[in-house]
Amino acid sequence: MSLLSRRSGKLPRMRKLSLRRSRIISVLDVGSSKITCLIARLRPCDETETLPNRTHRIDVIGVGHQRSRGIKSGVVVDLEAAEQSIRFCVDAAERMAGVTIESLIVSVTAGRLKSLRGRAETQLAGPQVSSEDLKRVLGMSARAPIEDGRLVLHSIPFDLSLDGETGLENPEGMVGRALGADLHLLTAEETPLRNLEAAVNRSRLVVEAFVATPFASGLSCLVDDEAAMGSACIDMGSGSTTIAIFQNGRFVYADSVALGGNHITMDLARGLSIRPEHAERLKVMHGTTMNELMDDAETIQVEPLGDDGGEVPITVARSLISRIIKPRVEETLELIRDRLTASGLGHVIGKRVVLTGGASQLAGLPETARAIMQRNVRLGRPVGVSGLSAANKSPAFATSVGLLIYPQVATSEHFAESAGAGFGFDETSQLGRFGAWLRHSF
Repeated sequence: MSLLSRRSGKLPRMRKLSLRRSRIISVLDVGSSKITCLIARLRPCDETETLPNRTHRIDVIGVGHQRSRGIKSGVVVDLEAAEQSIRFCVDAAERMAGVTIESLIVSVTAGRLKSLRGRAETQLAGPQVSSEDLKRVLGMSARAPIEDGRLVLHSIPFDLSLDGETGLENPEGMVGRALGADLHLLTAEETPLRNLEAAVNRSRLVVEAFVATPFASGLSCLVDDEAAMGSACIDMGSGSTTIAIFQNGRFVYADSVALGGNHITMDLARGLSIRPEHAERLKVMHGTTMNELMDDAETIQVEPLGDDGGEVPITVARSLISRIIKPRVEETLELIRDRLTASGLGHVIGKRVVLTGGASQLAGLPETARAIMQRNVRLGRPVGVSGLSAANKSPAFATSVGLLIYPQVATSEHFAESAGAGFGFDETSQLGRFGAWLRHSF
């Protein structure tokens, strides 16, 4: 039975992790080129100063990879093919881990991710801020108007205020009159989520939670100072590139552009008249954005496009490969730069940008990004996880590792209650306090 009910319009939510017991967590990163399943044991540990919000140690015990079929830019385009890819991927991870899983935390790239701001203020029921005051104002700010056909993926408080004094971490117990809250609401179109969950359900699994790809990548690649001071994490995937902005350690903005590594591959395939699989290998082995360093005399033999197998290999200069790659890379980075500017949070990230994702490993990309975005750029790899091979600790696995981190921060989210359970009582009045007592008592 699907957890994403068409009638309730709800998404499955992560339950709280125990701070005393270990737990097995399984995640599924659904990309356009590959699907990755990780199974890990999360053990409670002391929080570190370097990695934010890490309450558990992550030991990966199972890894599964599968070529993505039936998925395009994170959208299910062939349900049967997507189901088969998911099933094979999960089976491989289960065999390695020696366990059978029933649920997954699933990444979301599709659905035209859109960030909104929720804002509310309420008068305190007493002279001091109580837990009920805090819960009430967060619930009120989470009720921002959402477009029809969209659902809230994440609802994260990023600022609390008391009598106009902003930047509070935990105002509970403080004296004041009016408590305010600002939330970052990340929404996505409902239909792609339903189809993605249908593919998972057909594999006899359930979705434990959906997590936006940019959020997960930021969780795995940003260290404490970057998340606290303000940084942008750019995840360059195969079908799209996503943007996440963090401020004061919190996820405050997300966006995406419909360009990724596969567009570079197809440019090479068309420009050189070769097969896409050969173009991908050419991009990985010989591709670079620094064509000024290439010598026209340096050449590579490439098999031409054809079916009979009798064609003579063609000779291609490495400088030509670079000249085909560079315009698409520059177009993508310029779009990202413009989206960062349009977010109104360019001052928040300052000069700090982290590139991650499989397409970010292209030679010369960080240097080109620095020149176009005029910011300090570093290549981000997932940190704070054990049990992965060196190959699996590459930027291509940033989202997968971030999905394993997400359960540790899921409890910081606050969602608007449903119509039945979320009837609001004004607890500043006698009738409201009586109504709230009835709700909590019965």
